[in-house]
Amino acid sequence: MADTGKRAAPGQDTRATHAFGIDFGGSGIKGAPVDLGGGDFADERHRIDTPQPATPEAVAEVMRELVEEADLPDDAAVGVTVPAVVRRGTVLSAANIDPAWIGTDADKLFTSALERSVHVVNDADAAGYAEVRYGAAKDQSGLVIVTTLGTGIGSALVFQGHLVPNTELGHLEIDGHDAEKRAANSAREKKDLSWEEWAERLTVYYRTVEMLFSPDLFVVGGGVSKKADRFLHLIDVQTPMVPAELGNRAGIVGAALLAQQEKEGLTPPTAL
Repeated sequence: MADTGKRAAPGQDTRATHAFGIDFGGSGIKGAPVDLGGGDFADERHRIDTPQPATPEAVAEVMRELVEEADLPDDAAVGVTVPAVVRRGTVLSAANIDPAWIGTDADKLFTSALERSVHVVNDADAAGYAEVRYGAAKDQSGLVIVTTLGTGIGSALVFQGHLVPNTELGHLEIDGHDAEKRAANSAREKKDLSWEEWAERLTVYYRTVEMLFSPDLFVVGGGVSKKADRFLHLIDVQTPMVPAELGNRAGIVGAALLAQQEKEGLTPPTAL
């Protein structure tokens, strides 16, 4: 995919600085070089089916294949998303991945497998950070909460450009229920809810988040955000709400950006 010509984020070097991002999902593992000046892919994205079982060692081998195929410079930064809580490179949960991941030092594992420094981040955090730097929340001050509506509800909380990692706001308990069990897109599909019925559930969810955090902006992502015109205007909250812009590129872009920041000696927001 060619550079889209998007403007660089404030303070971002507008030269074509490239890093490599990898997005680890349940069905596929995708990787692409990212132009950090424009926040878009610098070349084609490649995908390999997620191995089954998706043990840490099996996934690391797939990522090694992606990096070898990309023929990267030896010093290129590599960032990886994992669908789990990640603290300083170590995976602490495994709700939707193999239990063997719990306690795995993913930074160390991937650095060894790829023979280069790797920075690992929660997938929703990477996507949310990318939306703030390059997408729907670019130049937005204050507190931004990015949510992804899919099988569950992922979340990223970014204040003045700084990411507060591993918020897991999809697991808030609302009316005695785990929020994502009633408000995720998978719940809409499973219950065959109309857009209006689903919007009522989303209103309950977002009002709860609004009450707890008083954000300046909600960004709504996930695949269903392509149909934002069907439901977003039906969600009754006070906080401005916009659809995400980067789509399925967000995780790769965010992971690459965070890896580059770490390489340059900047304190990655995920290290807080």
